[in-house]
Amino acid sequence: MKNTVLTLQQRKQKQQKITMLTAYDYTTAKLMDQTGIDCILVGDSLGMVMLGYEDTVSVTMEDMIHHSKAVARAVKSALVITDLPFMSYHASVYDAVRNAGRLVQEGQAQVVKLEGGRAFCEHIKMITQASIPVIAHIGLMPQSIKTLGSYRVQGKAYQQAKDIILDALAVEQAGAVAILLECVPAALAKLISELVNIPTIGIGAGVGCDGQVLVFQDMLGMYDGICSKFTKTFAPIGQQMKQAFTEYCQEVAQAQFPAPEHEFSIDETIIHTLMDEFSNSKKEE
Repeated sequence: MKNTVLTLQQRKQKQQKITMLTAYDYTTAKLMDQTGIDCILVGDSLGMVMLGYEDTVSVTMEDMIHHSKAVARAVKSALVITDLPFMSYHASVYDAVRNAGRLVQEGQAQVVKLEGGRAFCEHIKMITQASIPVIAHIGLMPQSIKTLGSYRVQGKAYQQAKDIILDALAVEQAGAVAILLECVPAALAKLISELVNIPTIGIGAGVGCDGQVLVFQDMLGMYDGICSKFTKTFAPIGQQMKQAFTEYCQEVAQAQFPAPEHEFSIDETIIHTLMDEFSNSKKEE
């Protein structure tokens, strides 16, 4: 059964936690979908973990559409959510609606996500009026890293915490179907989750959120970039991959791979005939 935004709302009402991970390619998304995960986020984090950028600012609409399509083709049950990248919605409400439409039409996303609170309520409202569900991302907003200067916890001081609450209430009023809270104190995230009627998804926001999301390379120990306190390695796949790559190189170098069981056979008389034929033609040259 295909998950929808209604599924997320029902989970909140029943106090059932929502599960979400990022994915950026067909193979990974297919494996995730087979586990019964609720949502797959095609995040602009792909700029760092897939494309090697220093941050998410360089990610383009074409990048997001390309990866979103790959994920959507793999998924049968999970809700597919795709990020609107930097400057794809900031300049105008028109840009926001147009590019959200592109992610749905071309990228096959079911929901779009954008970073911003009260400043982008009109954008959220108009995208929603175009029948495109929106998740609002507040707290730490990676697309604002040039202004923030570093990835740090948001909302520890009174006024900043109040501003995040006001952002949450505003985006809910604007029509957002869920809120992603990144890198905020756990108690603040829990309070926001109680104040709003729509689901909250946390990343570095504590267990009090209605659901959780992680970058899959982080939870598998595959990415050696920014290491966050809130990241947990559930399986050391990155180390296992490096070990496998090393063993492959060694076996190829030592002619241990391919072994006989990896090869295809041919009738020896055919080989002998070919050897005679081409050996004679070489001598004639």
